[in-house]
Amino acid sequence: MESESARMASAAQAKFRIDRPNSKGRAVKVIALDRPSERVVKGLAQGQWQGAIFLTATAFSGAPKQGEPFSVNGWLNDLAGRTKNLIDEVNSADLVVMVATAGENAAAAAIISEACSHNHVMTTALILGSATSSDETLSKMLAQLRPYAMMLVIASADEYIKDMLTALRA
Repeated sequence: MESESARMASAAQAKFRIDRPNSKGRAVKVIALDRPSERVVKGLAQGQWQGAIFLTATAFSGAPKQGEPFSVNGWLNDLAGRTKNLIDEVNSADLVVMVATAGENAAAAAIISEACSHNHVMTTALILGSATSSDETLSKMLAQLRPYAMMLVIASADEYIKDMLTALRA
């Protein structure tokens, strides 16, 4: 009796194969949430990617002051420092990867996640600094990010972030 794999490799089944790559590449936005992760994201951006866009949310300052209008402008920057609109960036993505460093503030994850949720965009959070951080520090970062990411990964080294982005087809 032939196995399913052998049967699917037969000439009779070959006519059902699609021998073309996916018609649409993945649109990945990689966002640094703090200054230490910004350094890592800028380094990653120098590599070869399949169209990933690298951004920073390090200028995020939280909710507007009382009486000021709410705006999503000015919260993201590209690596050249140009201001980007959060909604526009999320609308053109099918995956948003947030990069944070253990012990830092990841408040921007909440608003980024809300925009992603509204547009049905998957979110992933990668945490840096696990080798040098205490369990308590990692726990606090996990608590900050857990509500805002569908997948949450603690990276043992900066190189692991590159491997994760490659696996996510960034």
